[in-house]
Amino acid sequence: MKRGFFTIMSAQFFSSLADNALFVGAVQLLRSSHAPEWQQAALVPMFALFYVILAPFVGAFADAYPKGRVMLVSNTIKIVGCLMMLFGSHPLMSYAIVGLGAAAYSPAKYGILTELLPASQLVKANGWIEGLTIASIILGVLLGGQMVGPNIAPYLLSLDFPLLDTGIDTAPEAAISVLIGVYLLAAWFNTRIPDTGVAMRPLPRNLIVLLPDFWNCNLRLWKDKLGQISLSTTTLFWGVSGNLRYIVLAWASAALGYTVTQASALVGVVAIGTAVGAVAASLRMRLEHATLVMPLGIGMGILVLLLNFIDNVWVAAPFLILLGGLGGFLVVPMNALLQHRGHNLMGAGRSIAVQNFNEQACILLLGGLYSLSTGMGLSAFGAISVFGILVAGFMWLIKRWHSYNCREHGAEVEHLLDIARNDNLHG
Repeated sequence: MKRGFFTIMSAQFFSSLADNALFVGAVQLLRSSHAPEWQQAALVPMFALFYVILAPFVGAFADAYPKGRVMLVSNTIKIVGCLMMLFGSHPLMSYAIVGLGAAAYSPAKYGILTELLPASQLVKANGWIEGLTIASIILGVLLGGQMVGPNIAPYLLSLDFPLLDTGIDTAPEAAISVLIGVYLLAAWFNTRIPDTGVAMRPLPRNLIVLLPDFWNCNLRLWKDKLGQISLSTTTLFWGVSGNLRYIVLAWASAALGYTVTQASALVGVVAIGTAVGAVAASLRMRLEHATLVMPLGIGMGILVLLLNFIDNVWVAAPFLILLGGLGGFLVVPMNALLQHRGHNLMGAGRSIAVQNFNEQACILLLGGLYSLSTGMGLSAFGAISVFGILVAGFMWLIKRWHSYNCREHGAEVEHLLDIARNDNLHG
């Protein structure tokens, strides 16, 4: 791997670490203010909101400027969201602003991989960066849970600055103030990312023209016989996984009687499995074999359903590791295949923006339905049942879709696989 790749990984690690710790802090902030359950569930779709709204523009923005600079600006927006949450804005609105920064960050984070590395290293690079992202999720939710818990929160609140009244009086506020420093560290790494030398694509003077361009990019990827399969798989995976983060918190509270601090450890357990699966996939899978992992998605859905029958943490922990492992092994090769097809069809930034739009729209839709259902009385067990059926059912349909493509458009599918195979060998 080139040296700049590890700088990108460091920047991504600390930014994602803060994102996930902030999610736990925001949940505790809402709980401590006795906000209704639906508002806590709504944190997930609010984070996804700007991914969907700004999708036509952030990809072009990432392609128009050096991606290290784009990532720096994005981290600055996240810091603004933290400050808003710290000084009295509603957590849902503040977390949406952090999501705005994340929406701008993502096309640059993934797009720079295709600029910096050859196609032969894309699966390995995705394995590393997804594995590191998952590691940041593990540490982030654990860090967030501990900072609002009874061990670390009193220490943070006892810190005093002479002649300065910070107005920080609660554990969630103390946690958020620490996370601003983590975002600043990520921003420093952003300044160290090298210029890849790839020619920039200038933004048009009238940004409205990006709307039909984005729509055409969307259509192009959905019409591609490999792009449509990888895009539908990653869309479903992230749509469910994004909401499962909160559902595990709710399930741990209902099934095990856990607090936010205790339940955050179980979210980290799922992420441990995902990291192991991601690294294993990066070592064993090749780009042209990515579609072979689709049955794992059906297995994930079945495991989610079985979670309803577990009420013991010693059974839950290895079970959640297995669930995460299947997900990690599924998403890494599919993500790499999607990036490869998108880069060939329309350029790195635009293809990642299309991917984010679809994945975050799925998170927004499922999260909105879950938040609405929670407000109407749906239990955590009911939500798990619905999500399990969704994953297994839709992955079965996607697998059938790919089988149809191979049967009816075999020559086209084989040609695209040959491109992936050749790029993997000679990229």
